Amino acid sequence: MGREKREVTLRFLAEPGDVNFGGKVHGGAVMKWIDLAAYACSAAWSGKYCITAYAGGIRFVAPIHVGNMVEVTAKVIYTGSSSMHIAIDVQASDPKKLENRLTTHCIVIMVAVDEEGKPTPVPEWIPETEDDIKLRESAIKLMNMRKQIGEEMEAHVKFLK
Repeated sequence: MGREKREVTLRFLAEPGDVNFGGKVHGGAVMKWIDLAAYACSAAWSGKYCITAYAGGIRFVAPIHVGNMVEVTAKVIYTGSSSMHIAIDVQASDPKKLENRLTTHCIVIMVAVDEEGKPTPVPEWIPETEDDIKLRESAIKLMNMRKQIGEEMEAHVKFLK
């Protein structure tokens, strides 16, 4: 398979500067970590500079507290000709207990680009396990749903003009 690496995990310590007025890590900090992990994963898979094309379905399911160890895992679940769909899981734990709990989940689409910023081909990912086949099918289903949402948004924008 060459140099492609399908999964990357980044680790962060939730710091006081990451906290909102409610005392929890704010969504912006989490979204930054998600973007960094998506980039690291897509660059490792493609061996190319990548840009974020879409981030969606971000679900904040549990808060992250100051002092928590945060793990952001990014995994390729679908490849197009130049795009990579990356599933992201954010987990946090108290360093004294080390019991990870899911805090956030989403899908990010990254596109590999050349020196002129034009999309460039990426290696194909072919699922081998049953779980990976289900992840790929889910990515395709979400892609079709996003197309429908995009069409509806276009109609909405025209209506507002």
